[in-house]
This record gives sequence, structure tokens and C-alpha cells, in this order.
Amino acid sequence: MSPTPAAMPASATSSVPAPGRRPRPGLSVSSARRSASKTLANAVLILLGLCFLIPLSWLVLASLDPEAGYTTELPKTFTLDNFAAVLTPELAFVPLLNSLLLSAGAAGLTVVAAVLAAYPLSRYQLRFNKPFLYTVLFGTCLPITAIMVPVYGLFVQLNLLDSLPATTFFMAATFLPMAIWMTKNFMDSVPISLEEAAWMDGASSMKALAHVVVPLMRPGLAVVFIFVFIQAWGNFFVPFILLLSSGKQPAAVSIFRFFGQYGTVAYGQLAAFSILYSIPVILLYVLVARGIGGSFAMAGAMKG
Repeated sequence: MSPTPAAMPASATSSVPAPGRRPRPGLSVSSARRSASKTLANAVLILLGLCFLIPLSWLVLASLDPEAGYTTELPKTFTLDNFAAVLTPELAFVPLLNSLLLSAGAAGLTVVAAVLAAYPLSRYQLRFNKPFLYTVLFGTCLPITAIMVPVYGLFVQLNLLDSLPATTFFMAATFLPMAIWMTKNFMDSVPISLEEAAWMDGASSMKALAHVVVPLMRPGLAVVFIFVFIQAWGNFFVPFILLLSSGKQPAAVSIFRFFGQYGTVAYGQLAAFSILYSIPVILLYVLVARGIGGSFAMAGAMKG
């Protein structure tokens, strides 16, 4: 004896379509549109990836080609002579060391100054907060070429020309507006209740900043550090103007040594030097990604 419709479970009756009713065509159309948009997005990403992959592949092949040129032909033989010619103190080690000192010093100074400047902007409601932030935003839009003439004159008057520490301080100052803007936004995400708990335990504002706020915003500070480091690592104009001695110039400036007269270029050595030039930045990304774990969650931050 077959069960009546009233005796059937509610789930069964709801899952069985009514006789003569067809599924709505809108679901299949929407799924087809999503599939088409996904395919188009993947195609665009693949095209952009090829735009970056083709120059990089030429760079790797040219560094291994003893007769490398500006063409994209495959090398007949592979050799490491270009790297051997570049790996000398004058061409690679000293410029890379200068770049490391210049970039790391500017990034460290910028992060420290940005934390101290962003703290009152994030924690205190002052009258000049918005005008100061707008001024900082204007400073991020100011091109460095517009102020290099008076800066060069200032360096000459103060006898700071061809000084690596002075150039480091100036580069830190040029990156400070954007660093303050970024650090303030990261600091806003740290609950102020955690600082209030530290204040109740007798900690001062600076101790709460150093032991509560800064540890919780380490991922954000790592982002600011990487941003400033990369900007300083690839900066050519400022060291080219302020550093005159070849022994103090960073790798971004010393790369001119591979360009000869009358348009001649040592393409193989230039490609090998470019690969060596990019290794420290890649290592920095790996180390920072491992240190912060790729997470901006403030897990474990508790009041009490």
C-alpha cells in the first residue's frame, strides 16, 4: 500500500518538484555568466603574467649567455662568466652593501618616527589632527625632483655632501609622510582598552606604546618597513645627486657602469647584476612573511 502525501516526510515532499514544473532557467544562466567571467578573469591574469614573465626570462637567459644582446634569441651556450665578472668588490659587493645600509637605515628610521608621530594622531582627539593629516597627504604627492635643488644647496652649506648617513636621514624624511599615514591606519585597529589596562597597572604612555601597541601592530609595521625599504632600494635620483664617490654609491647608481660609450651595453653582465640586485628584496619578503605569519589577526590580545 503506497503512503499518502500526508504521511511522507516534509523534506521529501519539499525536494520533489511538483508535476509539470520545470527548473527555473535563471540559475543555469547565472552559473554560465559566472563561469564566463571567471574564464575572462583567468585569461587577463595569464596575459599579465606573461607580460612579466617574458622580460624575466630574457633576463635569466641573458645572464647565462656569453654573447648576450638586446635580442631575445636563445643562447647557444650557457655559462656563468657574467656572474664571475660581476662578483667583484667594486661592481657588486660594495654597491650592494651601500644599498643595504641606505635602505635598511632609512626604513628603520622611518618606522620609528612614524610610530611616534602616528600615536597622538590615533589616540588623542586634537584640533590639528585633520589639518596635519591633510598636510601629510600633500607631502606624499610632492615630487622629490621639486625639492632637490634647495636640498642640494643645504647639503653643500652644511658640508654634508657625499655623506652616507646624511643621505640616509634625508631619504627617511622623504618617505615619512606616507609611512605616518599607513602607520596611523594600522594603529587605529589596536583597541585602546588594552592600553587602558596597562595604564591601570602603572604603565606610562610610552611603555604602553612599546609593550602593548607596537607588538600588536607588528604586521603593519612590517608592511611599512618593506614599503620604505623597496622605495629606498630602487631610488636612483637622490643618491645620484647627494653621493659623489663611487665607493659610497648604492647599486641603483652603480648600475651605470655597465653602460659604455656610444651606446654599447654589457647586456650579459647587466642581466647578471640585475638578478643579484633583486635577491636581497626577495629574501626580505621571505623573512618578513615567515616572521609575521601572514596574519593581521590580534589573537590572544585580552584585557585583564
